[in-house]
Amino acid sequence: MKSISLYLLSACCLLFAGCTKGESQVRSGYDFSKLDKVAVVSVEGRIMSEAAKNQISDFFVMELLRKGYAPIERAQVKTLLDEQKFQLSDVTSNEQVAQAGRILNVPAVLVVNIPNFKEEISMTVKLIDVQDGSILWMGSGSGRTGRTLATIVGAAGGAGAGAAVAGEDSKTAGAVVGGVLGGVAGQALSPQKAEKAQEIIKVMCKDLPYRLAVQ
Repeated sequence: MKSISLYLLSACCLLFAGCTKGESQVRSGYDFSKLDKVAVVSVEGRIMSEAAKNQISDFFVMELLRKGYAPIERAQVKTLLDEQKFQLSDVTSNEQVAQAGRILNVPAVLVVNIPNFKEEISMTVKLIDVQDGSILWMGSGSGRTGRTLATIVGAAGGAGAGAAVAGEDSKTAGAVVGGVLGGVAGQALSPQKAEKAQEIIKVMCKDLPYRLAVQ
């Protein structure tokens, strides 16, 4: 039991030792004061849950507000586009994203792509001009979460519970089943993962221009 505790503690130290990285580039000479509204149109990639996508969208909305923009969240965007029979699943290019922005009557749209959303979270974001489909600002970021530890703890707890319920004669089988179920439960979106995603987004958006010059 002592060795298991030491193992989990070591795993915890390794997992949380990872740093968060982010960078961005902005279109030189563009007047960002013209962007009175920005719609978060799309959050795609290795994240399937609508609730999780909306949560990621909300993190970007917070940063847009911090920079002086008037953002429209993804959930509201989806509702408005559904009313116009415009399918976000068909959006595969900057021009199609710009078309969605014109329907929403906003000067710019934000699109997010998340290629990794496991132990390692990585994402890119583009702010696109609705008029010509050009990129006004683009950022990327990455960082590690405590998801692996959650899976280990969930599996260990599930194994223990399975062994206790199954009884002595089928302890091994119960431990295996419990371990599998516990591991699956440990893979659910955790507060640590949400916190890390928000941290990455903050780093990415650090150099997003303010809509109006800061006095």
